[in-house]
Amino acid sequence: MSAANVTLRLLDKADKEILKLPRTVKGAIYDFQHKFKASPGSSGLRLKQLSGHTRLWSARISDDYRALLLRLADDDWLIVSVKHRKEVYANLDRLAYGVNPVTGGLEYVDLQVVEESVVRRLLPPEAPQAPQVQVPAPAPAPAPVEQPPVSAPLFARFTDEQLTDLGVAQPLLPVVRTLTTEEQLLGLIEYAPQLTGEVLLSLFDGKSYDEVLDQITAPVAAPEPVDTEDFQAAAERPATMVTTTDEALREALEGGNFGRWKVFLHPTQAKLVERDYSGPARVGGGPGTGKTIVALHRVKHLVSGLPPGRTKPVLLTTYNKNLAADLRARLLELGGEELLARVEISHVDQLALRVVREAEPGSSKQTIDDNQALREWRAMLDEVDETGWDAEFLHDEWTQVILGQAVTSRTDYFRARRAGRGRNVTRPERAEIWQLTERFAQRLDGLGRQTWAQVAERAARLEIEREQRMDAVERQREEAGGLDNIHLQDSSAGRLRPRYRHIVVDEAQDLQPGHWKMLRAMVRRDRNDIFLVGDTHQRIYSSQVTLGSLGVNIRGRSAKLSLSYRTTRQILGSALGVLSGEAFDDLDGNEENLAGYRSVLSGGLPALHPHVDWEAEREGIAALIAEWDDIPLEQIGICVPTNTMAQETAYSLRQFGIRAIEIGPDGPRGDEGVHIGTMFRFKGLEYQRMIIAGVSQGLVPRSDILRLQSVDALRHRREMQRARSLLFVAATRARDSLDIFWHGNPSQFLQPLLATA
Repeated sequence: MSAANVTLRLLDKADKEILKLPRTVKGAIYDFQHKFKASPGSSGLRLKQLSGHTRLWSARISDDYRALLLRLADDDWLIVSVKHRKEVYANLDRLAYGVNPVTGGLEYVDLQVVEESVVRRLLPPEAPQAPQVQVPAPAPAPAPVEQPPVSAPLFARFTDEQLTDLGVAQPLLPVVRTLTTEEQLLGLIEYAPQLTGEVLLSLFDGKSYDEVLDQITAPVAAPEPVDTEDFQAAAERPATMVTTTDEALREALEGGNFGRWKVFLHPTQAKLVERDYSGPARVGGGPGTGKTIVALHRVKHLVSGLPPGRTKPVLLTTYNKNLAADLRARLLELGGEELLARVEISHVDQLALRVVREAEPGSSKQTIDDNQALREWRAMLDEVDETGWDAEFLHDEWTQVILGQAVTSRTDYFRARRAGRGRNVTRPERAEIWQLTERFAQRLDGLGRQTWAQVAERAARLEIEREQRMDAVERQREEAGGLDNIHLQDSSAGRLRPRYRHIVVDEAQDLQPGHWKMLRAMVRRDRNDIFLVGDTHQRIYSSQVTLGSLGVNIRGRSAKLSLSYRTTRQILGSALGVLSGEAFDDLDGNEENLAGYRSVLSGGLPALHPHVDWEAEREGIAALIAEWDDIPLEQIGICVPTNTMAQETAYSLRQFGIRAIEIGPDGPRGDEGVHIGTMFRFKGLEYQRMIIAGVSQGLVPRSDILRLQSVDALRHRREMQRARSLLFVAATRARDSLDIFWHGNPSQFLQPLLATA
């Protein structure tokens, strides 16, 4: 057996199993993989073939633990399981593995583990003991108890052939036939191959055979006939999820940062990544469905099609600095420095500010955020003794209508559309608003300040003018029969080129109109020009756009991801309850929904923790975290409604000896400790265990939003939707568990959870 080029991979189901092992065993596994790759035939590893199996072998990790390995080829091995030595060698026919004939991917199943999981879900919870009561006379003989009818098998209406045609693992069919409850089904799915879980859950949820075949199976089916004996080829197919590098294995063993989800591409996603689009395209989907992964792989795919060079013709952008830094780290992990060398990564406000500073190199204006802008609005309204308009309304009107539509005169403002803006305003009222916004802009200018919305709109105008100059040059060339005008080439306009060849946008739902106009002008209108991913159910800012009106036409080029890789089925159902009754747009004037959004992960229901006051709530949080000694503190997130509550929570935890770090605009302010921040700060993050605190009426949603109902019904509805989205985002950051705390009255958004608790 050669030791020079030994490949050792780890199957995805195996790393989930390894996470549950003692820390010392995880360290031994990391040592084992180094020793195995150096010399698999070493006597200390005790590598031997299992009786009755042609491809399954065992090897010694420690005195008590063994690795089960599939031998894919001579020097190509795959760890499929790690077990205590007492569990390895008995009843070996329980171990089933093979190549799925539909996807061509490798599948491994321990039938005994699956059956035990199903049976465990069948057992009823232990009933509480009834109190003993003395009875004066003997009770009459009990009447015969009528037995409840036996539930019908869940999948009786489907044949074995239909199930295997959909991709269900053939060795699991006997177990599938015994299932009669959802709990048993979830018990099977916990240990089943992913496609088996997706298919069975979709059938259980009411989809027809044809729907599942079209929506679940067809997107992941292998494009060519599958040789079910070629295990090495199967390991290379997208349907087989494995880790191969030392770094990936280390992350899997530590269970630290969910590294496998950050770069793994599902076959359904791969087709969206590699598609040739005739223009702008959009990929939507709920939290945890891999939209960002698709964006990252799309960048890599676009770069692979570039001619050699040292330029950066691909832009990857998102709405804030923290997420942009995360995208950079993940793109580096995906493709290394060579990939980064061809990609510009910048958050969209930074990009806009750079454009403005290029045009106005001497400007020293300070850029302020929305909170600072609102303080300036209030100060100005106080100075002029204006009580008829509130600062929030005027700021939104100025940002969304006047700046958003590039309105530059009072006459234009009288004609501006205000669809979705809430209360109607008369012509005299528009005149008042225009006067106040002009005064506000002058105030900011005098203070040497500008808002990010102003920067975005200024950058959009500059880029549109730049695009128009390029178009003029192109027209002159065409009029000259395709020949360059030598005099024109001497001017700066003649040397202009589109800034980018391709633009990829993450978290697209939170960009403002000015951002989109700027991006549209930065890239030539051509095939594969703009690719965006986002979910309007996660919109946490007030910007609401129709992309078609801004020149980004995605009609006919939209797709949706529906499988969550992060959040359990139980947490997902509760999070969706938070959104109940709300309608969301699709960024193009139509309604969006999360129909079919699902997860094959299973866990406990969210835990609800009522408290009498905020201090008791913080003490309860500390007590709960003190019980969690099985995961790093950095994998615990605490989300609260306000910055003050974040500071108070961090202080309380430190009083109990629990390290805590707050999440700022640039991410966590430190390396070790529980992460604490507002709901806005948790966008794009994920944690094994998530705590949402302060979910009380008046805090979630805020009291000032509730007061809007009587004065501006449409604005009230819009702000309530945004508050729901914030809570939805917070809830779907959780992977394994979700705990919700409140004091006083619970938020009205929790009613669906309280009703089923």
